[in-house]
Order: sequence, then structure tokens, then C-alpha cells
Amino acid sequence: MSLSRRKMLFVLGGGGILAAGTGIGSFAATRTPKTALAPWDQAGAETEPRRKALSHAILAPNPHNRQPWLVDLDTPDTVILYRDTTRDLPHTDPYHRQLTIGLGCFLELMIIAAAQDGYRVDLDLYPQGETGPVAIAKFSKGAEADPLFAQIMHRRTCKEPFASTPVPADKIAALSSLARVITEQQQVSAVKKLAWAAHKVEMQTPHTLKESVDLMRMGRAEIDANPDGIDLGGPFLESLMLVGILTREAEMDTTSSAFQEGMRIYHEIHENTPAYAVVTTKGNTRQDQIEAGRRWIRLNLTTTELGLALHPVSQALQEYPEMADHYKAVHELLTEPGHTVQMLGRLGYGPQRAPSPRWPLETRIVNA
Repeated sequence: MSLSRRKMLFVLGGGGILAAGTGIGSFAATRTPKTALAPWDQAGAETEPRRKALSHAILAPNPHNRQPWLVDLDTPDTVILYRDTTRDLPHTDPYHRQLTIGLGCFLELMIIAAAQDGYRVDLDLYPQGETGPVAIAKFSKGAEADPLFAQIMHRRTCKEPFASTPVPADKIAALSSLARVITEQQQVSAVKKLAWAAHKVEMQTPHTLKESVDLMRMGRAEIDANPDGIDLGGPFLESLMLVGILTREAEMDTTSSAFQEGMRIYHEIHENTPAYAVVTTKGNTRQDQIEAGRRWIRLNLTTTELGLALHPVSQALQEYPEMADHYKAVHELLTEPGHTVQMLGRLGYGPQRAPSPRWPLETRIVNA
């Protein structure tokens, strides 16, 4: 499908669909998926301590926004966490490593939120191995508040080009206990080249591309109905959908103008990156992956506190055959033999983004 100049002017100029009926302003004003964003407004509204903590935990970042957490509240003062296997990513995350990191983010946000109300949370990870729950979390009185709680509602993943402004040394030092920060120009260039090459592999490999396209929620109605996956919304994108420019078929066609424009946008994002943050572990057990997630969310909250932006670009860390060369290269570049790079993220100064859609807490509880 070619993106004709007439169609683009039709959209940008406000003709046809956008000028009809309610007009451009009203069209834009009705494109916000209010139902899908409601969990952000409702965070902290619960009164029962576990539910209150969980209302913040569901805001955790996670791969492809799959929100793979299910919790059982049947035991008093206890949260039993399971991975929702219906939300797996078999093509880009065949060993569930990235989803497990997302569960680590979830657990750490729950712990931070519980501490705000004076509750400590003790974790028993994988008590039955991988066949049972991810964690049994026991709540008890006696925790001190965590300063990072103040950043939970402001935390975002910033998928935008960053300013060229260098990350100052004092801010790098503030992040050093959570991640290795790469700012040296030659190494930044090497990581940038590798990250972009890996992004191209994911987007040009049919089965990994289809996994993403199948998870696209296109427009407000789809996002509200299924507030997980990759949300494509807002007045401009919905305008492109209305005139048939942005479609799932176009996104699957690597020769289409829609696909090529998406690649151009992401290339610009990758190119405008002054620094990277790297989270590694000595091993690669499920416990290591949970710990990496806990560190990643604390990194994300700390960058928010420091006025920085963070954006994971972990395609090179994915473990499917077509990515094997890049997986090997990123480990040779960023860690020592035997260690695992768990997360790689762009770091810098970026614009404030809107929050990502979330399923309501009640949909993530299996027993109460």
C-alpha cells in the first residue's frame, strides 16, 4: 500500500472525515481511552492493605504490556502471585525471561506501596519450582516508607527521541547501584548500532513481527476493550486508521509506507540516545530474573525522580534463533563471560508521556 500525498493532506489538513460532524477538536477530545487508563486514577483507592498495594503494582512496566500477573488473596495477609500463561510471548520471549522480569517489577512496586502504609512484605520465590506460584508474599506490620513511592504515578516508559543533553555525573552516580550507565561516545555508538540492528531483526522476522501486530490495539475502542498489548491511539493515528492508511495488513507488509514510516520513526528514536543503562546478573535463574525486574523498576522510579527518561530496547536480549548473533554480540559488549544482560535501556532527557493502559485490579485476582 502506498501512502499517497492526497491521503496525507486529507488527514493533516482536516478535510473529509476530520472536518465532518463534530470537527477536529471534538474528534481529538474523544480519543482518550478513559476506561483503559482508569486504574491509574484508582491506584491507592482500596482500603484493604494488600489490595491497596496491588492497585499500584498493576502499574508496573512489562514486555508488550501483557500484564502477566494473577494474584490469589484467599490466605489472610498473603498475596500469592502466578504468571498468567495465557499472556505468554512465545516468539519474542520463548523462555519467559522478559515476562519474569516484568513480574519482578510488579513485586517491587507492591513492596514499595505496602511500605507506604507501614507493611513489610516477605517473599518466598518459586516455593514449588516453576510449576507453582511465582511468589508467596506475606504482609506484616513494621516497614518504613520508601521515598520512591512518590514517583509511582509519574513513572513512564518514554518511546521518544531524547535530547542531546549529556546525563550529568551526579545523576549517573545516583543510578550506579541499580545499573551500569554507558555515556562514553564510542561505546554509546556501538550499543546504538547493535540495538537498531536487533530492532530490525524483530521487525523483519515474520513470526516475531506478527506477534507484535496481533497485540496491537488500534484506536480508543480496541484499547478500552483490551487494555494490554501495544496501544496505538490518539487523534492523529486514529485519523490514519479511519482513512485506511494505518491497518494491521499494512503493519505486516514490510514494503508498505505505514511500515516504512514506523521504521523511520524508530530509527530516529534510537539515533537520539545520549546514554544507556544496563542491568546484568551473575546467573540467569528465575530468582535472578525477578531481582533484575526489581532493580529495573527502581531504576525507572529513580530516573523519574532525577528528571530523566528511560526506554527499554531489549530486542538484542531476546532468545529466538534469528536473534542469536545479536544476543551473543550484546553479551560480549556489555558483560563478562557467564553473566547475563537482563535489561538494556535508552537513558536521557525526554518528553513526558501519557500512562499506558491497564486492566483493572479485579480482573487480575483469581481468589479473594
